[in-house]
Amino acid sequence: MEPRASHYILLLLVGISLANPVRKPGPPAFQPIPGNVDITSKFLETNKGSSEHLLEGDLLFPKIKNALYCLNNNNNCFWKKNSSNLVEVPYTLSSEYSSTDISIIKNAMSTFHNKTCIRFIPRLNQTDYISIENKDGCYSYLGRIGGKQVVSFKRQGCVYHGIIQHELNHALGFYHEHTRSDRDKYVKINWEYVPTDKASNFQIQNTNNQNTTYDYSSIMHYGRTAFTTQAGKDTITPIPDATVAIGQRQDMSNLDILRINKLYGCVV
Repeated sequence: MEPRASHYILLLLVGISLANPVRKPGPPAFQPIPGNVDITSKFLETNKGSSEHLLEGDLLFPKIKNALYCLNNNNNCFWKKNSSNLVEVPYTLSSEYSSTDISIIKNAMSTFHNKTCIRFIPRLNQTDYISIENKDGCYSYLGRIGGKQVVSFKRQGCVYHGIIQHELNHALGFYHEHTRSDRDKYVKINWEYVPTDKASNFQIQNTNNQNTTYDYSSIMHYGRTAFTTQAGKDTITPIPDATVAIGQRQDMSNLDILRINKLYGCVV
């Protein structure tokens, strides 16, 4: 081939490349926690710098007078159904979130919409609502407390699919799985590795288990080394099979979804 011809072909190829640039795929709406970090380790690490006094690592205690607190399954702490038998949870989103952040948050909400009667809806003028904010950690109140209630997803450390679902489940009124009333049949708490000032985080609650079995795969389960005083030592060990995985970070389990539907009387 003559040099002039080869030069012409090269210019043609460059022109085609400029006219049709390679487009990089956008960020995924589903954002899993990277590596082998369990969900508890991720949000506890993020919450270390929080100015809030957090129960069980990520639960806010209401400071406002007359606020509800959902101990002992107080029915007033649950969100109400509308005339179409859908449970509406109004929310606002901080303007500090990027379009990618918002996409990840809304995608995490979509599982609730697709598999339960829960509907997270943009707030209009509703009195009770969740305010999703870029504060100093990953945390939520337990259930509906009345008025504005913050759910925090810090942009660096909390905007992940599993963490978002975990905190939204708290806002719906769900406890951590390891605190359910029958947990001692299914996990052993290794108190020798639990810091004295964190022992309350492992306290059994008077939970409504809704005739469902203990769920090692729940998005609400602590990881095995949560709050440990010694690296590599478990604070929670599944029994009788110590190798069972806990603290998964991908998506709500089938039992998580079943419990939402049972608690809120969903027909799906």
